[in-house]
Amino acid sequence: MKVLIVEDETAAYESLVEILKEIDPKIQVVGNTESVGQTLNWLKANPAPDLILMDIHLSDGSAFLIFDHVEVEVPIVFTTAYDEYAIEAFKVNSIDYLLKPIKSSDLQRALHKFSKWSHVDITAYLSKLANLNPAGRYRDKILIPIKDKLLPIDLQHVSYFYTTDKNTSICLKEGINYPYSKTLDQIFSSLNPRDFYRANKQYIIARNAVNNITVWFDNRLFITLDTEVPERIYISKNKAAEFKEWIVDS
Repeated sequence: MKVLIVEDETAAYESLVEILKEIDPKIQVVGNTESVGQTLNWLKANPAPDLILMDIHLSDGSAFLIFDHVEVEVPIVFTTAYDEYAIEAFKVNSIDYLLKPIKSSDLQRALHKFSKWSHVDITAYLSKLANLNPAGRYRDKILIPIKDKLLPIDLQHVSYFYTTDKNTSICLKEGINYPYSKTLDQIFSSLNPRDFYRANKQYIIARNAVNNITVWFDNRLFITLDTEVPERIYISKNKAAEFKEWIVDS
């Protein structure tokens, strides 16, 4: 069995690899991706694995975004630490979902369930999965509550979204900041990924706001936007190639 592991936490990935070895040494881990973007690129460039172990919260947003951009023809076992919504959504449609920290017995149960599936079972499952999160029209405006009013904001005027200490804000190109009650995961799922990029766990940045890209000493990218930011924006070494492809993609 060939398995792709979609997981952005090193310790969690290594734990999964060890558990798979204990269950069956013949299981081959053919790849590890850490983000939505990396997973999309991997799926497009490599032969399909037999099974995917997929974390729901990735470094650049929700794993559900993957299904908006590529037809996944591989059964998936979802893993999560806390997302009750995702657990309920996939109870019927996934092979299984596993709560972190992953137990060997739980993963073994999921693999045993997968091994008993026929081709008809897998085809029916993939049909349900394709209909679970269909691609929709992305937003071009958002509403910001200001006292007793709602302020419509055109996304073309947004430079970045930023979160710290569980507080999220939106910054416009003229430097105005507004508090915003949604998480970055919730925000990013409604944005067109061609126009916005999940730089890290604190920033979503707009393509048309990027002024300068500097290669840092450890091969990270230092990003300068068209407006001031509360703290520097870095793209990790692992995501640098993905970001450079995104910024020039027409």
